[in-house]
Amino acid sequence: MSTMPNFLIIGAAKGGTTSLYHYLSQHPQIYMSTVKEPRFFALEGEELNFNNPDQGINRDSITQLREYQDLFKDVKDEIAIGEASPLYLYSAKAADRIRHYIPDVKLIAILRDPSERAYSCYTHLVRENYESLSFEEGLCEEFKRIQDNWAHLWHYRQGGYYYSQLKPYFEKFSRDNIRIYRFEDLNNDSMSVVWDIYQFLGVDDAFIPDLTRMNVSGKPKIKALQTLLGTGNTTRSLIKRILPTEFRKDIARRLRSWNLKQKGEMPADIREKLIHDYREDILQLQELINTDLSAWLE
Repeated sequence: MSTMPNFLIIGAAKGGTTSLYHYLSQHPQIYMSTVKEPRFFALEGEELNFNNPDQGINRDSITQLREYQDLFKDVKDEIAIGEASPLYLYSAKAADRIRHYIPDVKLIAILRDPSERAYSCYTHLVRENYESLSFEEGLCEEFKRIQDNWAHLWHYRQGGYYYSQLKPYFEKFSRDNIRIYRFEDLNNDSMSVVWDIYQFLGVDDAFIPDLTRMNVSGKPKIKALQTLLGTGNTTRSLIKRILPTEFRKDIARRLRSWNLKQKGEMPADIREKLIHDYREDILQLQELINTDLSAWLE
C-alpha cells in the first residue's frame, strides 16, 4: 500500500517553514519527505510554465501522485509522516485536494506579519538575483506579474491575506486537526513551538533537536559571491560533485550568512499602505484563530 503523509506544513511562505522542516526531520519518530517542498496538492496534474526568472518551481515541483507517494517509500515505523509546502496556504486548489486524498491529515501553519512577509519575500528574491525592481516597484508590478503567470513568491501583497487563505481549511477540516503559530513565536522560542507540535503529532516530546538553523535574508555585500552560492550556475554544479553534501551545505550557509548585510527596514510609507490593505483581513483572522494580532497593525 502506498504511503501518504499524515501531517502537512501548509505555509506561509517566508514564515519559517524551512527551519521547522529541519527541526522536525531530526526527530526519530518523524519522517519528512525527501523533497522539502513538493507542492503536489497545489499543482497536481498541471503542466508547469511559470514565467518568473527562477525556474525552480517548474523544475522541482511534483505533479503526479505516484511520484509524490515515492517521497515516502522509505517510511518505516515513524509515527508522523509529513512534508512542508508553503504554497498550500496560498493555493486556491490545495485544500480540496488535501481533503480528497488525506481527509484526517493534521495541518500546521506558521503566520508572519503579512507586511513583513511581503518584504521578506522581496529581499529573498533580491538576494537570489531574481528581483531587480525596488520593493515599491515590485508591488506596483504585482498585478501584471500575476496575470503573466509569475509564481507565488512574487505575489508580495496577495500572499498575505491569511484569513481568506485559512478559511477554507477551517471549513473542510476539523479544528482539532489544525495548529496555527506565529512566526514571532517560532523565532523567539523555537523549542516551545516544536514541543507543542510534538504533542500535536503524538511523538516523544522529550527529544531536543538542533535549533540553530534559521533562514537569513538580506542584501549581499559581494554580489558575485551570492550568485555563486545561488542556483543555476556551472561552478556550483561542479562543487556539488566534489564535496560531501553536508560539508558543502555547511560552508555555503556560513558564507551566505557572512555575505548578507542587514536587509534594512521597510520604508514606513509602504508599510502604512500595506497595513491599510491587510487591516480587515487581520481583524477577521484574529477571530478565526483566537489570537491577538494587534502588533501586525502597528
